[in-house]
Amino acid sequence: MKKLGLLASLYVAQFLPVAFFMQTLPVFLRQQGVSLEAIGLFNLLSLPWTLKVFWAPIVDRYGWTRWGHYKSWILAMQSLLFLTLIFCASLNIQTHFVLLVGGILLATSFAATQDIATDALAIGLLNPSERGLGNSIQSAGGYLGGILGGGGLLLLLDYWGWRGSLLTMALGVLLLLIPIVFHREKLAGNTSDSDLSWTVFVKFFFRPGMGRWILVLLLYMMGVTIANTMFRPLLVDLKLSLRQIGIMNGIVAYSAGIVGAFVGGFLMKPLGRKKALILFGVLMAMANAAFILPAIGFTSLPVLYLVSIGFQFAYSMACIPLFTIMMDKSRLGTAGFDYTLQVSIVFVGSLIAGGISGFVAKAIGYQGVFALSAAIALVSVAVIIKTFDNLSDNLSK
Repeated sequence: MKKLGLLASLYVAQFLPVAFFMQTLPVFLRQQGVSLEAIGLFNLLSLPWTLKVFWAPIVDRYGWTRWGHYKSWILAMQSLLFLTLIFCASLNIQTHFVLLVGGILLATSFAATQDIATDALAIGLLNPSERGLGNSIQSAGGYLGGILGGGGLLLLLDYWGWRGSLLTMALGVLLLLIPIVFHREKLAGNTSDSDLSWTVFVKFFFRPGMGRWILVLLLYMMGVTIANTMFRPLLVDLKLSLRQIGIMNGIVAYSAGIVGAFVGGFLMKPLGRKKALILFGVLMAMANAAFILPAIGFTSLPVLYLVSIGFQFAYSMACIPLFTIMMDKSRLGTAGFDYTLQVSIVFVGSLIAGGISGFVAKAIGYQGVFALSAAIALVSVAVIIKTFDNLSDNLSK
């Protein structure tokens, strides 16, 4: 339980600012009259999470062994994240917007680098039989970070304003350093398998069945990203207040996401990886399609709550088998790189989907964009049904 608590604290710390910048800030910007196209492009600020694979081998290869290889990276990145949040808190959004964008890029870069080290630490800590539960903790920690950053801080914006909210978040990141400070990492250094050359990329992509698995990684979360990116501006267009959106979308729905993460982890063992990916993928498609209801006029608060809760519950369940297979696919010697590369492939699909979502919504409306998101989710399920038997034979090789 101690190691699960450690992982939970690390995932909360790195997802707290990401949730704020990627989920809370777009709502705030929409209230200021920013266009849907610009809000969609705001997803590009998560680019470090896509590009982090290029410096993942450095995290695998180098570290301060006196503190612990991956522990040293986590301590450094989380401390820099704390300082960057203080910097962002000192800025005026209207007069220092360019500096703010730069600060956000720095913050997401530090959080992304920490994620490399945290995932590698988790792979070393967890036995294969523990990975389903471990990924439930990862998802739950991410959702708790989302509750605090995407819901709690959205409420604080109404009361404390920009500076007070950012300083509160910085303090939270600092306090979440305590568990890792007292953790003793068993791996004093990294193995000799770590490679900084391009051969590490080549070896990964030429493993048997990798092309099919990459297609799954690209498609599985694209529909989710389209739906999630456009749901928040829809809520603003429906005249919901920051407080209403924060409570519904950032606190209640994310709490359902935590429950969904543990339900998904519990069902992983009896269902197995293939059935879990398929079943949870279908549920995710249904949750995406449910966004059509408020888009066509069913805008009562009970309906909005039901749609938001159902989406986060299904999404968190779908993450568990996906992340578990990604861990299975990662070797200890290059755990940071292998896992991060797969995460980055998922982010490439999400980045493309999020970037075009505003333009698609402008062209075909909210109804059309939510229908498209459901269709993409079903296509990903079809790919899994067609290819997963071959993939499962090769994932651990």
